[in-house]
Amino acid sequence: MDEAQLIARCRRGDEAAFETLIRLYEKRVYALCRRMCRDEDDALEAAQDTFLAVWRGVGSFRADAAFSTWLYRLATNACLDVLRREKKRALDVSLDDGETPVEARSAAPSPEEALERGETRRMVREALYALPDEQREVLLLRETEQLSYAEIAAVTGLALGTVRSRISRARSALRDALAASGNFFDRAPSNQTERKGAENG
Repeated sequence: MDEAQLIARCRRGDEAAFETLIRLYEKRVYALCRRMCRDEDDALEAAQDTFLAVWRGVGSFRADAAFSTWLYRLATNACLDVLRREKKRALDVSLDDGETPVEARSAAPSPEEALERGETRRMVREALYALPDEQREVLLLRETEQLSYAEIAAVTGLALGTVRSRISRARSALRDALAASGNFFDRAPSNQTERKGAENG
């Protein structure tokens, strides 16, 4: 059976067809979840949640869209749900407008610097979870997974311009939140970073 036939059978409640569909995609879904979660247990949980969402929602799947696009969006949402539930991540989100991530310092931080960084991460995390879901989703893919704008567009099914604008709005909101708390001083991106972002996007 091809994919379309498997999906049609899944819609009729055929569990054998669903198991076959899982086998076709389980490695790719787990790889995506593993990249997003970076923790094996969380990745497994997200992958299981993804296929449970597929089983529950396959009846409403619109065949005019690619099944893989729909599936990866479910996987992305499942990963975000796991990250929200567990709150394990100390997110170091770049607030630069370009695509090039900020390089980490090579020297070990002093206790005062470590405390300050911990507080900043807490503020970033709180501001991140206050973002609209659609902005948080693309920013997590960009900053935690280091996906390019084009890769994010492929995973989410969004237009490239939409990805860029959502990431830009999310970064602006984070800057505003941190500036209001006194933990961040805004700065304009360098021309070099802007050029790199335009070239890589």
